Amino acid sequence: MPEVQSYRFADALASYGDARYVILGVPFDNTTSYRPGTRLGPRAIREVTYNFEPYVPAFDLDMDEVPVHDLGDLDVPVVPEAMVAQVEEAVGELLRDGKFPLLLGGEHTLTIGAVRAVRPDWYVVLDAHLDLRAEYRGTRFNHGCTNRIVYEETTQQIAIIGARSGDREQYRFARDLLFFSADEVRRLGIHEVLDEVVAAIGPGSVYLSIDADAIDCCLTPGLGTPEPFGLTHYDVRSVVERLAPLSIGFDYVEVCPIDHGQTAAVAAEVVRLFVAAHWASHGRRA
Repeated sequence: MPEVQSYRFADALASYGDARYVILGVPFDNTTSYRPGTRLGPRAIREVTYNFEPYVPAFDLDMDEVPVHDLGDLDVPVVPEAMVAQVEEAVGELLRDGKFPLLLGGEHTLTIGAVRAVRPDWYVVLDAHLDLRAEYRGTRFNHGCTNRIVYEETTQQIAIIGARSGDREQYRFARDLLFFSADEVRRLGIHEVLDEVVAAIGPGSVYLSIDADAIDCCLTPGLGTPEPFGLTHYDVRSVVERLAPLSIGFDYVEVCPIDHGQTAAVAAEVVRLFVAAHWASHGRRA
């Protein structure tokens, strides 16, 4: 599997053969429609992990006890369809090797390939944008179309949490999905929202995708497509702690490191919490 850089996630100490979780970066932002730079997100997320203690008190867990390996970044092509196919192939290989895929983006288009490979029962996405366009700027393979392609190709069981941007057609489309806007999360509280989501999922499997812009841009401004009036980082943490045990694939995308590091820091800690929550639920019994 190709890789192009030497930075590694600080907690990724296991060999590939021994690893249960494998991190893979996808530094692609070729369909970015506002501010470029999310291709630098995987590196920024990795770099800030060296700031954190390995101990995760929420799960009474030292991350160096968890078998995590970092493969580095894919050497992605410039054409989005080809990038999606490459991600699908790479994630498929991880799954065949019995690994849990953890993807770092890069723009949200990469999620299409990952979900194709994982084939979950449910796709749960935190995002400021509905991303339900049929096509955008001349292609289906655009970050603004990600959730629509997942719906059409993989699963119609989709939960969108935190969205607050989209055209009228997308909002109409979202009526057929399990959709909680950022305003609804604020009104109901994230725990009530999660109760509804978990009840809908039942015994099903989940692919969890977190777009960094789900969080209010006033809190984490390092974003390619910033939107105010969003979720808090505490909301995202609650989602991860609740849904990680149900998940069979995960990504954190759209970090654009133009700020003072706070957006990458939140992303890195959320990835660590996801791994800790999943390992505490599954790995310690394996």
